[in-house]
Amino acid sequence: MTSINDLEKEGYSISTDPGKLDIPIIHQYLSEQSYWAQNIPLDVVERSVANSLCFGLYHHEKQVGFARLVTDKATFAYLADVFVLEEYRGKGLSKWMMAVIHSHPDLQGLRRWVLGTRDAHGLYEQFGWARLTEAQVYRFMQIIVPDIYAKR
Repeated sequence: MTSINDLEKEGYSISTDPGKLDIPIIHQYLSEQSYWAQNIPLDVVERSVANSLCFGLYHHEKQVGFARLVTDKATFAYLADVFVLEEYRGKGLSKWMMAVIHSHPDLQGLRRWVLGTRDAHGLYEQFGWARLTEAQVYRFMQIIVPDIYAKR
């Protein structure tokens, strides 16, 4: 696996070093502030991070953003759990993180990338992402368990 260690820009850095990730910050954001993972248990966050290619965004040493990819690094990647803490938004950090993710050496030549978003289409469209057409939607299937974390 290729690692990105501390790409720096104006006091901010992005790293794929799993040892730098602040799991409590990631868990707090996902469980309390995200719309997609409300009440997610800490052990589920820990497993998801351990089994994904993760990108931490840092202001000096404090983690202020995160994204992870579930990928085989050959044909497919699912982008998930993307966030920048509210007080750090509006500085172009999400765009920078997406540019770093898209340029990562282990993610070149993938046949398909997917993600789900309720409100960040504009960000992803800047990087070539497109909404599924009606015909494409019918090719995909899913199993979804609403409120799975609330049932624990």
